[in-house]
Amino acid sequence: MSTPQRIATQAAEAVRSLNHATITTGKGWEHAPQAYHVLGGLAHLARMLPQAIEQTLLPVQNTNSHGRLTVDGGGNPGQAVQHFGNAVRTAVQAAELLADALAHAHAAVSPLGVDTSKSRATT
Repeated sequence: MSTPQRIATQAAEAVRSLNHATITTGKGWEHAPQAYHVLGGLAHLARMLPQAIEQTLLPVQNTNSHGRLTVDGGGNPGQAVQHFGNAVRTAVQAAELLADALAHAHAAVSPLGVDTSKSRATT
């Protein structure tokens, strides 16, 4: 069964694989248009992150509303939920900034291409 935890772990693994695949240039990762496509995918991913981050509030609020939320060290659940909500809002803002920055990078690489009129080294 796909759970949110498993899906998030798979997404992180996909980014780790991308990091590995892009560490050096080579076949399939040697020309500017390839960067355009990767940045487009990353920008799309980043545009979806705010919703995913925000929705992490739901199980915490659900547990709290049923009076079952505990805090390590005997802390106050209401205060902990408020602190968590503030942290989530900060993370959402950061994700929105990331999405904007990736969209800008995607647009900046957009006009770049490859001169195919003659054979050139791809170093």
